[in-house]
Amino acid sequence: MTTETAPAEATATAGPGDAEARPTGDARLADDAGPEGDAGPAAVAQPVGTAEPVGAAPRVRGPGRTLVAVYAVFAVAATSRAVVQIITRFHEAPVAYLLSALAGVVYILATVGLSRPSVLGRRVATGACAAELTGVLTVGTLSVVDRGLFPDAAVWSGYGEGYVFLPLVLPVLGLWWLRRSATGSAAPDA
Repeated sequence: MTTETAPAEATATAGPGDAEARPTGDARLADDAGPEGDAGPAAVAQPVGTAEPVGAAPRVRGPGRTLVAVYAVFAVAATSRAVVQIITRFHEAPVAYLLSALAGVVYILATVGLSRPSVLGRRVATGACAAELTGVLTVGTLSVVDRGLFPDAAVWSGYGEGYVFLPLVLPVLGLWWLRRSATGSAAPDA
């Protein structure tokens, strides 16, 4: 019985749009075929494309990876800040601290969504970025119009001025990246 082999160089250099790199559902043997193309006794079947989903390429490489890292830092920073504020000083500014906690949850969702190469990941990331942009614009506007609404700053107060306005820029970059990386090659939900 002969089995089709997948050369290592074709799989390693093929991009997400190349048909050779896409899994076809059949098990292919990796570079251990004999001189006649038959697999030797030590050959182990490796399905092509199982190491990384095809849809992973556009969103979790290059600038997408940087975006995920920045969102992860914001997730940790906003969540940690909110937890400390809620535990130690909740009575001083409950709305601001709860908004910071909400921001932390949104950043966690954006991080997870951007890092998942699936349709569900894209939807979660899009929803989180849209919610973040809405929150930053709403809370930012309210905090500028009436400073008394927030006795202590939230992550999104003043359009994120406490975080060098990154909370205002980040969702725009996230939505732009999601649109730019939409190639139709996202892996189906697992």
